Amino acid sequence: MKKIADLYVRVSTDEQADKGYSQRNQEEMLRKFCGLNNIQIRDVIYEDYSAKTFNRPQWKKILLNLRRYKNKTDLILFTKWDRFSRNAGDAYQMINLLRKLGVEPQAIEQPLDLSIPENKMMLAFYLAAPEVENDRRALNTMHGMRRAKKEGRYMGIAPFGYMNKTKDDGRKFIMINEKQAIIVRWAFHEIAKKTFNTESVYYFAKKKGLTLTKSGFWVMLKNPLYCGKIFVPKYKDEIGYFVRGQHEAIISEELFYEVQDVLDGRARVYRPKIETIDEFPLRGFFLCPKCSKKLTASKCKGRSKYYYYYHCESSCKYRINSEEANEKFISNLNIFAPVQAVKKLYTSLILESYNSNTSVAKEEKSELLTQITNYEKRLSNARELLVTEQIDSDDYQKMKSEYGQIINRLEIKLNNISDDKQSVEGLLNMGIDRLIQLNFAYTNANLSEARDLIGLIYPENFTFRNNQFQTARVNEVAGRIYLINSELCSKKNETKEDFSSLSRKVTSTGFKPVTF
Repeated sequence: MKKIADLYVRVSTDEQADKGYSQRNQEEMLRKFCGLNNIQIRDVIYEDYSAKTFNRPQWKKILLNLRRYKNKTDLILFTKWDRFSRNAGDAYQMINLLRKLGVEPQAIEQPLDLSIPENKMMLAFYLAAPEVENDRRALNTMHGMRRAKKEGRYMGIAPFGYMNKTKDDGRKFIMINEKQAIIVRWAFHEIAKKTFNTESVYYFAKKKGLTLTKSGFWVMLKNPLYCGKIFVPKYKDEIGYFVRGQHEAIISEELFYEVQDVLDGRARVYRPKIETIDEFPLRGFFLCPKCSKKLTASKCKGRSKYYYYYHCESSCKYRINSEEANEKFISNLNIFAPVQAVKKLYTSLILESYNSNTSVAKEEKSELLTQITNYEKRLSNARELLVTEQIDSDDYQKMKSEYGQIINRLEIKLNNISDDKQSVEGLLNMGIDRLIQLNFAYTNANLSEARDLIGLIYPENFTFRNNQFQTARVNEVAGRIYLINSELCSKKNETKEDFSSLSRKVTSTGFKPVTF
């Protein structure tokens, strides 16, 4: 009786590239074998999948058909046993399953009569050889990737903010995608500022062009790759550790660890979550003048455009046009901008105060150095305990990893403490220039920056009563600037334009009224 066979043709992409396997060549050999041995071909199954397991799409269809049309097929033919499987344990189980279905698997180039017990030894060899080859290839790949990581090279698809590139010698690397990197920097800075919670920052980032999912965004925030580091994972007796990457960092290490503190809850101090849009920057700060509840905001459509309002949801039904409220707020904001004439005075005063307080930076440096020395002593003591066999190597490796990370963070903080007078003077001049242009800074800022400015100047909420701006409290520095501006404006006869040469000493009470 003529036997019926299904032909199984399998090739994976890497095998076809490396060894020249082809589906057409396998099919041609199988058809020729069936013709010479008078075997009828029922079906030809093509598979483009790895043989590490039998979790393959086409193989599942074969089993389904064999169960559905039992006794319709006698053989499953393939060229070699590594086309069938590269896992000896799985292969034996599958052979037993096929036999129960009345089907005999057979490799035409490595034929075996499995009814003879001794042939099972040859089958074990045929199946084990490709499995060993797979394991060796995987091990070599793993060691190669580990060596690349130790050298600071990133392996795999570039994360958001970077893009994959290839050098002239064929080596692959990642470089910054500046369009995406701007979003990454913004997200890290916003998390560190603690103005909005992580979810709000995520939605703002999506509007800026972020393409990650919410979980992907969280992974991005925890990824040290962005501060220029690559993690080499633990392997056997070697502990996991960080190395300096060959790629360019998008953010600083200090900012990265600051964000980690926020995410881990060590610095989690968020303001209330308030959803707002650009037309309503005052939302969440603005109180109803009638019932003192926080005003919400909405837009309504007119004949030709939308109109925006702040309004109260209580029974008082108070509302005010958004543009009118914003204009009043900006007008009030201007009173806290320093007068141009006293710029030199402010600069001299602040610089004098800074110089008198440089000891704070020195004390902070001294404290950080003491902490670093302390942890280095702890690490040295742990090494002594390991040598004297009072602790085992696992405990020592844990302590070494923990102390190493703490020392690394302390050194980063130490490197970022600067007492450079020139850099301070430059920042000071820039800061006072921005204070003088306070109105410009507010109107040209993005929504997040504008709300930061509002919260900075007005620690408590504000309202409008009788067309007058009212608030319970303003920032102390802003209040002092307002007092100075008021005093200067009330004097008609100015003494001189250069205030920096005037005395900054305040006389005691009793001799004359105290100056503010």
